[in-house]
Amino acid sequence: MINTHHLNDFVPILKKICFEAGQTVMKVYASNKLGVREKLDKSLVTLADLASHDYIVEQLKKTWPNISIVSEEDTSISFNSNGVEQFWLIDPLDGTKEFLVGSGEFTINIALIHKTKAVMGFVYAPAMSLLYWGGQGLGAYRMLDRVETPIQVALYNPGAIKRIEASKSHLNDATTSFIESLGEVELSYTGSSLKFCRIAEGSADIYPRIAPTSEWDTAAAQAVLEAAGGVVVDLNGRSLVYGKSNILNPPFIATSNRSLIPGLLTVL
Repeated sequence: MINTHHLNDFVPILKKICFEAGQTVMKVYASNKLGVREKLDKSLVTLADLASHDYIVEQLKKTWPNISIVSEEDTSISFNSNGVEQFWLIDPLDGTKEFLVGSGEFTINIALIHKTKAVMGFVYAPAMSLLYWGGQGLGAYRMLDRVETPIQVALYNPGAIKRIEASKSHLNDATTSFIESLGEVELSYTGSSLKFCRIAEGSADIYPRIAPTSEWDTAAAQAVLEAAGGVVVDLNGRSLVYGKSNILNPPFIATSNRSLIPGLLTVL
C-alpha cells in the first residue's frame, strides 16, 4: 500500500508511465490502423486504448504488485472495489471520439484511490504535450512541453460572467438546460478530462455534467482540481466518491469554488 503522507515520492514514476503510455497512443494516432470496434455498452474502443491499457497495467503491477487496478479496458482485472481501501483507477484513453476525429483533446488518466477518495491524479494529453497532475498535500501542476508550473483555480468574482466548460461529444439536453438557466455565460466545448483541468488552471469556472459518467472518467481529474482548490460534488452537494458497488457516477458539478455550489444547485 502507498503511504498517502508521502505521495510526492511516487510522482516521477507516474509521470514516466504517463509519458510512455502517451507514446503508445501516439503511434496508433499517427497510423491508419486504429482498430475501432464497439464494446458491449456501445462505446468505442481502439488499438490505442488497448495499447495504453497494457502498458499502464504492466508498469503499475511491476512497481506496486499489491495494489489492485480498475481499468475501463479490461474487466478481467477489474474487481468489485466496494470496501477496498486503496486501488488504481485508470482510463487508458479518455475521449475516444476526440481521438477518432483528430482533435487532440484526448487524455490518459491515472488516479490513486484511498478510502473512497481520489488522492492523486495524472491527466496527460499526449497530442498536446500537456500533463496535469496533483494530489492531497501536493498542490496541482501543469506541464507543457516538459516545463512545469503550479496552478490554482481562479479567485471567485461574483460579478464576473461565469466561464462554463461543456462536453464536446456528450452534451445532453439536461446539461444544456442547466447552462441556459445560468444566464449570460462564456461557454467552451472541450474534450475528455481536460474540462476539469481548465478549471484547475484558472481558465474556467464551472463544468456541469447532468449525464452518466463512470468512475474512471473523473477520478484523476477530480484529484487535480481539488488539489488546485476546486470541488466536484453531486447534486446534493456531496463530493464524488470512488469504489462504489456501481461504477457509474451521479450527475455532478465541478467548480472553482465551493461557495458557488448552493447557487448552482438552486437552478436545477
